[in-house]
Amino acid sequence: MQYNFDEVIPRRETESIKWNFYGKEILPFWVADMDFRSPQPVIDALEARVKHGVFGYPSENLVLKETIKERLSNLYQWNVSLEDIVFLPGVVNGFNLVIKALTQANQQVLMQPPVYHPFLLAPKNAGAQRKDAPLQMGLTRRYQIDFEQFEGVMDSNTKLFLLCNPHNPVGRVFTENELSRMADICLKKDIYICSDEIHADFIFPGHRHIPIASLSPEISQKTITLMAPSKTFNIAGLGFSFAVAQNPELRKKLIQARAGIVPEVNLLGYTAALAAYQHGDEWLSQLLVYLEGNYRALVDYLQENIPDIKITPIEGTYLAWLDCRDLEIDRSPFEFFLQNAGIAFNDGKIFGTGGEGFVRFNFGCPRSMMIEGLERMKQALENVNQKT
Repeated sequence: MQYNFDEVIPRRETESIKWNFYGKEILPFWVADMDFRSPQPVIDALEARVKHGVFGYPSENLVLKETIKERLSNLYQWNVSLEDIVFLPGVVNGFNLVIKALTQANQQVLMQPPVYHPFLLAPKNAGAQRKDAPLQMGLTRRYQIDFEQFEGVMDSNTKLFLLCNPHNPVGRVFTENELSRMADICLKKDIYICSDEIHADFIFPGHRHIPIASLSPEISQKTITLMAPSKTFNIAGLGFSFAVAQNPELRKKLIQARAGIVPEVNLLGYTAALAAYQHGDEWLSQLLVYLEGNYRALVDYLQENIPDIKITPIEGTYLAWLDCRDLEIDRSPFEFFLQNAGIAFNDGKIFGTGGEGFVRFNFGCPRSMMIEGLERMKQALENVNQKT
């Protein structure tokens, strides 16, 4: 089946926070959900389930666990057992639960800003503390890990490393060498790893995703991995994700931490996830080609029309990290483009250290919509230059 990712699907009259949070004249490129219709097999499966008409409490879906197990083996040569897989209603729920399960009050959670902003808040939710080992922008604008700093900020109170890979918002897909060095340091320091790998399916040519837990049995025993079909197949609103915890003791602590607080996955979340993983890869393969085209069009447009905005090379995700620090504007780029161009980005400063002067641009949308946004940006900047 050929999918049409150029189709513009109206979303303002739906319960979309992306489209309804700001005014009706604002083009939204902020929340990381895509403006594409989900795979047809997912829609068909949901329609069939709804037609059944009975929506009682679901049992745990063992077929879905088998499907995930097979998928991890096929994609990453990562062999896990069915018992290792724990279903959750969301990845954010997941890393908050992991922090609650594996740290005590005032212990430290290490992370690498600028990073997905719920990371920054999660330690406090559990009474823990945050410790930063910021990524460093290299000469080619590609972010790198300062391993001396990474290890140097750790102390006896550091208990958990919260990894984001592929990294949101800077678009890095960490190499096997980088992952191994980070993992080895954590093993040496007796630090657990929680790896948010929700964007694992969005990998650009020349790169590959490696689950950090797949590197060795020793690392797997210190790691809880979080994944989901929600970003991949654009079904975030259905609330399904999963953790892989190969250490039985860590898995037990995770399950205990959720007791009475975090609900089970809902019936339609199970239905959509199974259909997506069993029958959605044709859609995904076409989507990846389209997103790569969007990225190339975005790079070309900025270079030709707004060269003062620099883009970080993207290795994964559908999120562009735009450096606007060379623009001659009198406020943050987020505020400027919202007020002068009618565009909503994510403000770089919410991603922590290193985010000031940046915006995050979700280019998971029809190309015509992306180009309209870029044209609005160009016009807003030209208007400012004319006034000065």
